[in-house]
Amino acid sequence: MSTTSVEVRPVRPLYWSLRRELWENRSIYLAPLIVAAVVLIGFCLALAGLPGRMRAASAVGDAELRSVIQQPYVIAAIILMGVEILVGVFYCLDALYGERRDRSVLFWKSLPVSDLTAVLAKASVPILVLPLIAFVVTMVTQGVMLLASAAVVAASGISTEPLWRHVSFVEASRINLVHLVMFHGIWYSPLYAWLLLVSAWATRAPLLWAVLPPLAIGIVERLAFNSTHFGGMLRRHFLEGPMSVADQSGMSMDLLAPHPLGHLLASAGLWIGLVVAALFLLGAVRLRRSRGPI
Repeated sequence: MSTTSVEVRPVRPLYWSLRRELWENRSIYLAPLIVAAVVLIGFCLALAGLPGRMRAASAVGDAELRSVIQQPYVIAAIILMGVEILVGVFYCLDALYGERRDRSVLFWKSLPVSDLTAVLAKASVPILVLPLIAFVVTMVTQGVMLLASAAVVAASGISTEPLWRHVSFVEASRINLVHLVMFHGIWYSPLYAWLLLVSAWATRAPLLWAVLPPLAIGIVERLAFNSTHFGGMLRRHFLEGPMSVADQSGMSMDLLAPHPLGHLLASAGLWIGLVVAALFLLGAVRLRRSRGPI
């Protein structure tokens, strides 16, 4: 009994700290839900023209039909993924700065929760929790879209077989889950860790302080060495990342398909990014321990 108690106890502060973040920051799940509702409204308004677009695409070929069918699902996924990144960025900027600004940090530090546990709970939100929430919302949204499409297509007298063939719910789930967790979560961890570090340090305007250092490094490099290696490194890591270079010519689910998991795990960029993220998080832990309310 005592051994079990010792093993569970270290996990409970992290669990309750994470629950506190979800309770205090309802935009974590409300923002994706609101945007999903807007996406569904827009999709339903455009649904009347789907049978005509399918007939025209069928005359061109199966590849064109696949692109026409999958395009709304790709757009919906991209919009929800973009919202997830925005929520993660603004959450990180306010996570440690906000509790110092409203002086609630004094209360939270009085609890038996270490600074390391508090920072890890906050880092878990954009790296793990938000991607999983975005995944669930995306799959529910795409499921509703698929059912509505099937109803409209069947009512127009067209076979629904192309819909079920080109929109595989299992395959879409796999692509969205890997893309969100590996790319938007783990691959982007250096960005979120940097924003948490700035949030723990800044006394005002954390967004400005998050942007200025990378911008200054890029400007100094350009003026001193006439090169853009730093900017190119950031662009390759955060904009290109572990994306597949397979067929990305059309608006199909291939656009979101990452490289195989083994390729990602063997990528030097992944491990270097995790090391950098760990260093930033350690800095955020030390700053939370030493800096008081604003």
